[in-house]
This record gives sequence, C-alpha cells and structure tokens, in this order.
Amino acid sequence: MSRLSPQDPNSYSRPDQVVVSGIHITWTVDFTQKVLRGAALLTVDRKQNNVSHLILDTRELDIKSVKVEETGQVLTYILGEHHPNFGSSFTITLPSDTKEQCKIQIEYETSPGCSALQWLSPEQTAGKKQPYVFSQCEAIHARSLLPCQDTPSVKMPYTAEVKASSDLVVLMSALRDGQNEEGAITTFRFRQPIPIPSYLIALAVGALESRKVGPRSLVWSEKEVVEKAEFEFAETEQMLKAAEELCGPYVWGQYDLLILPPSFPYGGMENPCLTFVTPTLLAGDRSLADVVAHEISHSWTGNLVTNCQWEHFWLNEGFTKFVERKIVSKLHGETTRHFSALSGWKDLAGCIRTRGEDDPLTCLVPDLTGVDPDDAFSTVPYEKGHALLWHLETLVGGPSEFEPFLRAYLDKFKYQSITSETFRSFLLEYYNECGATLASVDWKAWWHTPGMPPIKPKFDDTLTVACSDLCRRWVEWQLDTECPFTAKDLASLSSNQVREWLAQLLEEDPLPVSKLQKMEELYSMSGHQNSEIRFRWLRLAIQAHWTEQVDDALKFVTEQGRMKFVRPIYRDLYQWEEMRARAITTYESNKDSMMHVAAYVVAKDLKLKE
Repeated sequence: MSRLSPQDPNSYSRPDQVVVSGIHITWTVDFTQKVLRGAALLTVDRKQNNVSHLILDTRELDIKSVKVEETGQVLTYILGEHHPNFGSSFTITLPSDTKEQCKIQIEYETSPGCSALQWLSPEQTAGKKQPYVFSQCEAIHARSLLPCQDTPSVKMPYTAEVKASSDLVVLMSALRDGQNEEGAITTFRFRQPIPIPSYLIALAVGALESRKVGPRSLVWSEKEVVEKAEFEFAETEQMLKAAEELCGPYVWGQYDLLILPPSFPYGGMENPCLTFVTPTLLAGDRSLADVVAHEISHSWTGNLVTNCQWEHFWLNEGFTKFVERKIVSKLHGETTRHFSALSGWKDLAGCIRTRGEDDPLTCLVPDLTGVDPDDAFSTVPYEKGHALLWHLETLVGGPSEFEPFLRAYLDKFKYQSITSETFRSFLLEYYNECGATLASVDWKAWWHTPGMPPIKPKFDDTLTVACSDLCRRWVEWQLDTECPFTAKDLASLSSNQVREWLAQLLEEDPLPVSKLQKMEELYSMSGHQNSEIRFRWLRLAIQAHWTEQVDDALKFVTEQGRMKFVRPIYRDLYQWEEMRARAITTYESNKDSMMHVAAYVVAKDLKLKE
C-alpha cells in the first residue's frame, strides 16, 4: 500500500528526494469524450544521490507511456492502490545514468470523471451554442488533471500548448503567448514564468469574449454577461494599485478576470494572471466586488508566499482576508474595513456553531492526517486567521507599525512555501529588533485550540448601528400592535448594511412567518438581485418554516453552485424534517451538474455519505 509523504499528509510525492522544477503541458480538449488528451513533460532534479525513483500524485489518469525526452528510453512505473480522497501514487524508476536533472515525458489522458474539471453541455451555458469546460485544482485536484507533485510545498514555472475547436477560446493561469489556427482547430500557447504550486494550474475553454477594464486587466466571460462584468469590475485597477501600496510590486504582468458559469463552487479562485469568479458577484451595483479585492490580495498572500501544506492554509487565507480589508479601507474608508471585519466575525461564529466548538478542524492549524482538505474547508482559516493578524497589529501599535512588517514578510518569503512556525519566527525576530513585545500572544490557543479565537479584536461598529437598530425593532415588535415599519426603512442602508441586518436577524430566534410576510410586503425582499441578500433572506424563511419560500430556496441552490450559499441552505432544509426529503431529491437530481467538490460536501451535509 502506498504511503503518504511525511512532509505533507495529503500527498504521496517526495520532493525532498526528487523534485519537479518545471512542466510543459500539451493537451487536446475532447468535449465528446470529456477528456484532456496529451502529455506532461516534467523537468526533474535529483535532491538525494542515492534515490532511484520519482514519486508523483495522480487520480484516475490513464497513463499511456513514460520515457526520457532526450533519449526516448522507456521507463518503468508503478501506480499505487487508489484512495478515494488522495488518488494513487505514481512511482517512476529513473534511468540509472540520470545526472542531477532530466526531462521525463508522460503521455496520458484524464478520465471523464476528473475531479478538477467540470464539463458543460451547450444547454448549460449562457449562450446555449457551445460547450464549456473549466478547472478547480485547489486543494488536491491537480493530480486528476496531470501527474504532478500535488503539494503546495513544490513550486515550478509552466508552459502549455492547448488544442481546441476554433469556435472556442482557451485561457489558463498564465500569460497568453500566441495562437495558431489550422482549419477547425486552434493551438493556444501559454507561459507562466513565475514558479507556482500545482493547485494554481487552471484551464477554461468556452465561447468567451473580453472587455478591457484597466491597463493590465481584461474581463472575460460569455458574451451574454460580458457587459455586466465590465461594469461590475471597473474598479480593478484601483484595487491593484492599493494592493501594490501595501504589498509591493505586482509581479505577474497581467491581471484578468474570468466570470465562470453559475456552477463554479467558490466566490473566486486566485489563479495567477486569470482570477476565476462566480457570476453571483454580478449584483449590478459593485457591492460584491470585495471578492475581487480578496483575489487580488492573493497575488502576494498565497500565490507569492504560500502555505507549505494545507494544515497551514490560514497563511494563505487569513493573510489574504487581512490584506483585502486593507484595500477596502484605502478605497472606502477605515470604518468600512471594521464593518467588514465585524461581518466576518459573525460568519466565523456561525461556522463554529455549525461545526461544533470542539471540532478539531476549527483549529487554525488543524491536523489533516488522513483528512481530505475539502472536508476541512470553512470560514475558520479566513476569519480566525484574520482575527489573529488584527490582534497582532493592535499589539505592535497599529497599521503604521504593522504594515511595514507585512511588506517585509512578503519580500522575505516571496516565491517560497512556508509553515506557521516560519511566520512566527520572522515576526518575533522583526519586532524584537523594533523593541515591540509580543510575549502576551498565546500561540497554542490561537493555533491549536478549537472554537472561537481566544481574543476578539475591538472593531468600530459605526456602520452596524443602523443595522442593529432595525434588527432589534423587528425582533421586539409585538404583532398585536400597529406595524411601525415603512417601505423607506432600507433606503438609507447600503447593500452591505442590508446584508448585515439580515445576518443579525439570523442570529436571533426564528421570526414568525407573519413578520417575514410583512418584510416581503414592505421591502420586496424576494426581488433582490444581490446574491448575498437573497441567500440570507431565504435562510430566514427556511428557519421560520415558511413553506411558500421553499421553492425559491430550491431554485437558488440549483441555479448556482457556490458552496457558501448552497451548503447552508441544504443544511437548513435537512434540519426541517418535513422538507428533508425534498432537499435530498433536489440534490440527487442536480448533483451531476455540480462540480465535484460541491457535490461531495453537500452529500455529507445531507448525511448521504460519511
């Protein structure tokens, strides 16, 4: 039986022995068979002289041949036993005369069930005429896309050539490097000169168009939504400049955005040069564009300085949430940063209530031995990590003292993958020289204790006062008295304040259906296009057991696949015993149109698998 690596509990690879230092990918996109067919040319460097094998990660790849590129020598290999979460080890016997470096060509094709890819028929796209495929490799799905050392501790540059129908456009997480059309087939070329981990390799193929939204940014999507996207993300360059002021130069060249079909399971994915985002951000008023600030921040925190394995995921997401809110502060004021942080704290509390305060996966640095990182994914690394950084900033004297450290940290560890301990050591060294004290920080409580953080930072609640007041008035209103509310109640609130008001109501005991009916009458809540508002409104309705709203809730979880929205609503419906069967039936009929990771976790939420 294959053993997982002692360096990374979620990978078979042993980069400490032989490491992949570069990849050239050649693919032909086959929509009929739903496979990518081609080869991966791996540049491998021997790290230990007495090692005779290269160990890679795979998942359900059909390996055709393995050979040395230079000589054509065929190499023997062994595919290990398949594990449902971690795939199979792929052990290649290196040629006996291998020097420090060689290139190994692996011909293969993906499986139709490749967990990194979602294949859409024309009917599932906005245009209804052309098929579409897109990838999501984070956390450990790159191994189903290509044979690789699928651990974030390994970074390498890559190049690619991808053949697809000339009716389609191919994009990757790399700089576009030209294309050649030969009749019905076009070859698209890409290069990513900056070393990246395997989870940041990304592909999208569809009937795509672009609009320019800045000097280094295009927004891509199907033509049916490209103008909406152009409007929604017009502030991209301002966000990039704000991020550069904080973090240093943007090194990736291009920063494009791709608005994916609705089944994309995340708000965004920080693929270098080409951020993937959900169409649920298209609110029409730019109120949800903070997700783009988050993905821009990843250009430094995550993509440039990376967690060395998934137990240290907070180094990616906690830092990114922290920088995102710094960008928001620069663009919209410091009270907006505090308002966002308060909302995040509320989300964290809700997440921990759902998981349980003793759930070991609510530790900031959890033990993932034998655990699929998809099972550990939650708000915790984002918001608990953010709270720690906010606390540290307060201890050292505020933003003017902490922001120089942030920039020094990013400069020190750029192009590297690190552990939490590496961060702590640098932090203590930096502030020891500056004379600041961090002796009061209880690292064990922050990193290794489940539940809420040991300390709640002091957040300015200026922008939440109106939300809290409206929430309190609705909770306290006695139904046998005259209604004190009017249709103008929400007029002075921003979209994000309406979202906060609903979030506060969700923390209260369920409201009577008659109160929600009055809200609908006055505020037309069901008509909101903002997905965050619609999501919280539907949750309020379900928790009140408002039967007439169940159809809308089930429509919402099938018309888009963003896990942030889909999972809580399915869980709420599961808790409502009379609606449990409808929720399960809806999931069963829709799961084949969901991306692998979303279908996998919702099945667990509905108790359909362990």
